[in-house]
Amino acid sequence: MKTLKDMQQQVDDYMSSFKVGYFTPMENMVRLTEEVGELAREVNHVYGPKQKKLSEQQKEIGLELADNLFVLICLANSMGIDLTESFDATMEKYEERDFNRFERN
Repeated sequence: MKTLKDMQQQVDDYMSSFKVGYFTPMENMVRLTEEVGELAREVNHVYGPKQKKLSEQQKEIGLELADNLFVLICLANSMGIDLTESFDATMEKYEERDFNRFERN
């Protein structure tokens, strides 16, 4: 199973194979916004009231999520952010803040 660190390294290896390298953080943010929009559209088609147009191709939500993850990793890598460390800090925040917020199983 791949870790976030593995994924960050794989994306870095891939992006390093191009002369242009990573896009700027602003360009990646715009790309992420586009990808989130594509994901939202698919979720709306599958779970919401919006029907696909006949001319629209069915997309897999998992692949749309992965597109978002790829761009997030590009954004993190371009800014030197270790996503594992950031994720651990975020989980600690949620676990403390929301400990009694919801009924537990």
